[in-house]
Amino acid sequence: MKSLLLLLISLQAFSYAPNWGRDAKIEKGENRENLYQLSQEEYEQVTQDGLKHALVWPVSVTGLLIPYEAFNNFFELRDEKFVNFVLTTLGEKKFGVNSVESFYQWLGLNPYNDEDANGIYRIPYPDGYKPDYYMGASIVDTKWGKGLTFSCATCHSASLFGTSVMGLTNKTVKANELFVKAKKLLPFIPTKTFQKVTNATDDEVAMLKRTKKNIHSVGAASPMVLGLDTSLPQVALSLAHRKQDAYASKSKLNEVFPRFNPLKSTVADSKPMPWWTLKYKTRWLSDGSIVEGNPIFTNFLWNELGRGTDLYELEKWLQDNPEIIKELTAAAFSTKAPRIDDFFDVSRIDIDAAKRGQKHFENRCQKCHGEYQKNWDLPFSGLMSKSEQIKTRKLIYHEKTPVKDVGTDPLRYQGTAYFADALNELAISKWMKTVVEPQKGYVPPPLNGIWARWPYMHNNSIPNLCELMTPPSKRVKEFYQIPAVDPMLDFDFDCNGFPVGMDIPEERRIREAYYNTKLPGLSNSGHYNRIFTDKEGNELLSEEDKSDLRMFLRTL
Repeated sequence: MKSLLLLLISLQAFSYAPNWGRDAKIEKGENRENLYQLSQEEYEQVTQDGLKHALVWPVSVTGLLIPYEAFNNFFELRDEKFVNFVLTTLGEKKFGVNSVESFYQWLGLNPYNDEDANGIYRIPYPDGYKPDYYMGASIVDTKWGKGLTFSCATCHSASLFGTSVMGLTNKTVKANELFVKAKKLLPFIPTKTFQKVTNATDDEVAMLKRTKKNIHSVGAASPMVLGLDTSLPQVALSLAHRKQDAYASKSKLNEVFPRFNPLKSTVADSKPMPWWTLKYKTRWLSDGSIVEGNPIFTNFLWNELGRGTDLYELEKWLQDNPEIIKELTAAAFSTKAPRIDDFFDVSRIDIDAAKRGQKHFENRCQKCHGEYQKNWDLPFSGLMSKSEQIKTRKLIYHEKTPVKDVGTDPLRYQGTAYFADALNELAISKWMKTVVEPQKGYVPPPLNGIWARWPYMHNNSIPNLCELMTPPSKRVKEFYQIPAVDPMLDFDFDCNGFPVGMDIPEERRIREAYYNTKLPGLSNSGHYNRIFTDKEGNELLSEEDKSDLRMFLRTL
């Protein structure tokens, strides 16, 4: 019976086709949470399947795979000479991991929630039971044996005070740094030595050889600081390692002598946007540069270009697996924002202050970020519980997603000019109907779940909402990107975000998390004049007004 149901769903579920064109509009007050207009039964099945694709990378032709069993043996057998070789090749003095699990932790992956998790925190287990690996780690069956790769959840899920949240931007992920290290190490690993010290099978050696071959087509860049993403430079630099033909064919000459691209040295870092805002938008990236096309297609193309995958093989895989594309797309659009009263006692929300803040929001923020209709404005709302009163009953965003220049750091949106043409000319881009056009500015996103999205701005340059509401010249210039582990130590509730200055826990002051806003691409300028001031630069909100505004924002 279940198999029959799944067959019927697969035949009927996707009869409705969303508009991915530049003319796409979302009716005022509507959203695309149920993107394919499925029945409730179909919706639940399809989105659960899609989340499993987000958790376990589904692209069977992916270019980079780590032989999983051999990788595990590397830690268990621990040949000291080989370990020293790895350290020397990477130019490091200390080996920071001693097991596959500690490798996942170094990478910034998060564990699956327990079986008793409810609501949006009930994340499906790919095999039906709680895995012993972390979210984002994908142990896939291949013709060479089990291979390890990484999925959407690596960057698009995060731990919020010990609870993993799907669609929340990972603040501590090191995926880009992993590629940088792989570029340094993989080409120099002797396959015979690898087989000897890890007990790898001949098939696993073949997997390694394939990965070593494909890594030559990858260009990688380290983020300026922990928490930022360099996927844009990685795509551009990877294209520079290939021919300039319709399928970006592999070329040994280009692998050794890649074409120059300014993104080799120009900073274009940003953070991935939270998934739960997708349903309200017609532009997906923070820079608004994807003007046409399904964002999941873009996700697959960018990821696989950055993994050295053959584009003929990728195109065929995409054409052969439309259900996977649609299931993953449906899942991403279905995600919901975490509520603050899931993590803090609702008594900490002052509804009177939030109502005052609502008025300031309507006057200063709503034009760009949308309208948020609250339950507390309904008749007889006093009969509701406090948790019900603070809910947003409707979010009204733009029909067409705008791009605005409010004076924030320009390097990310400027960086799209260095690869847009090369991407658009690919045959696979034309087949996907994906178009990249550089913009001037950034998307003012919907603010649902904004309380959980610190640090702020596309480049993470503002640690909390107090600093956001501070004149740019007076904002803190240095802080630390710290994980959200302890709600008392790692989170400033009043300012909503990272603690700064002397309030930063000493154990969080690590070099890789140090944020210096004076560095290229990390400026904390903008988003102040004519938002919190009038045309003449006079302040419009008192400190009490700003506190009330923050209280309102916590309830979104």
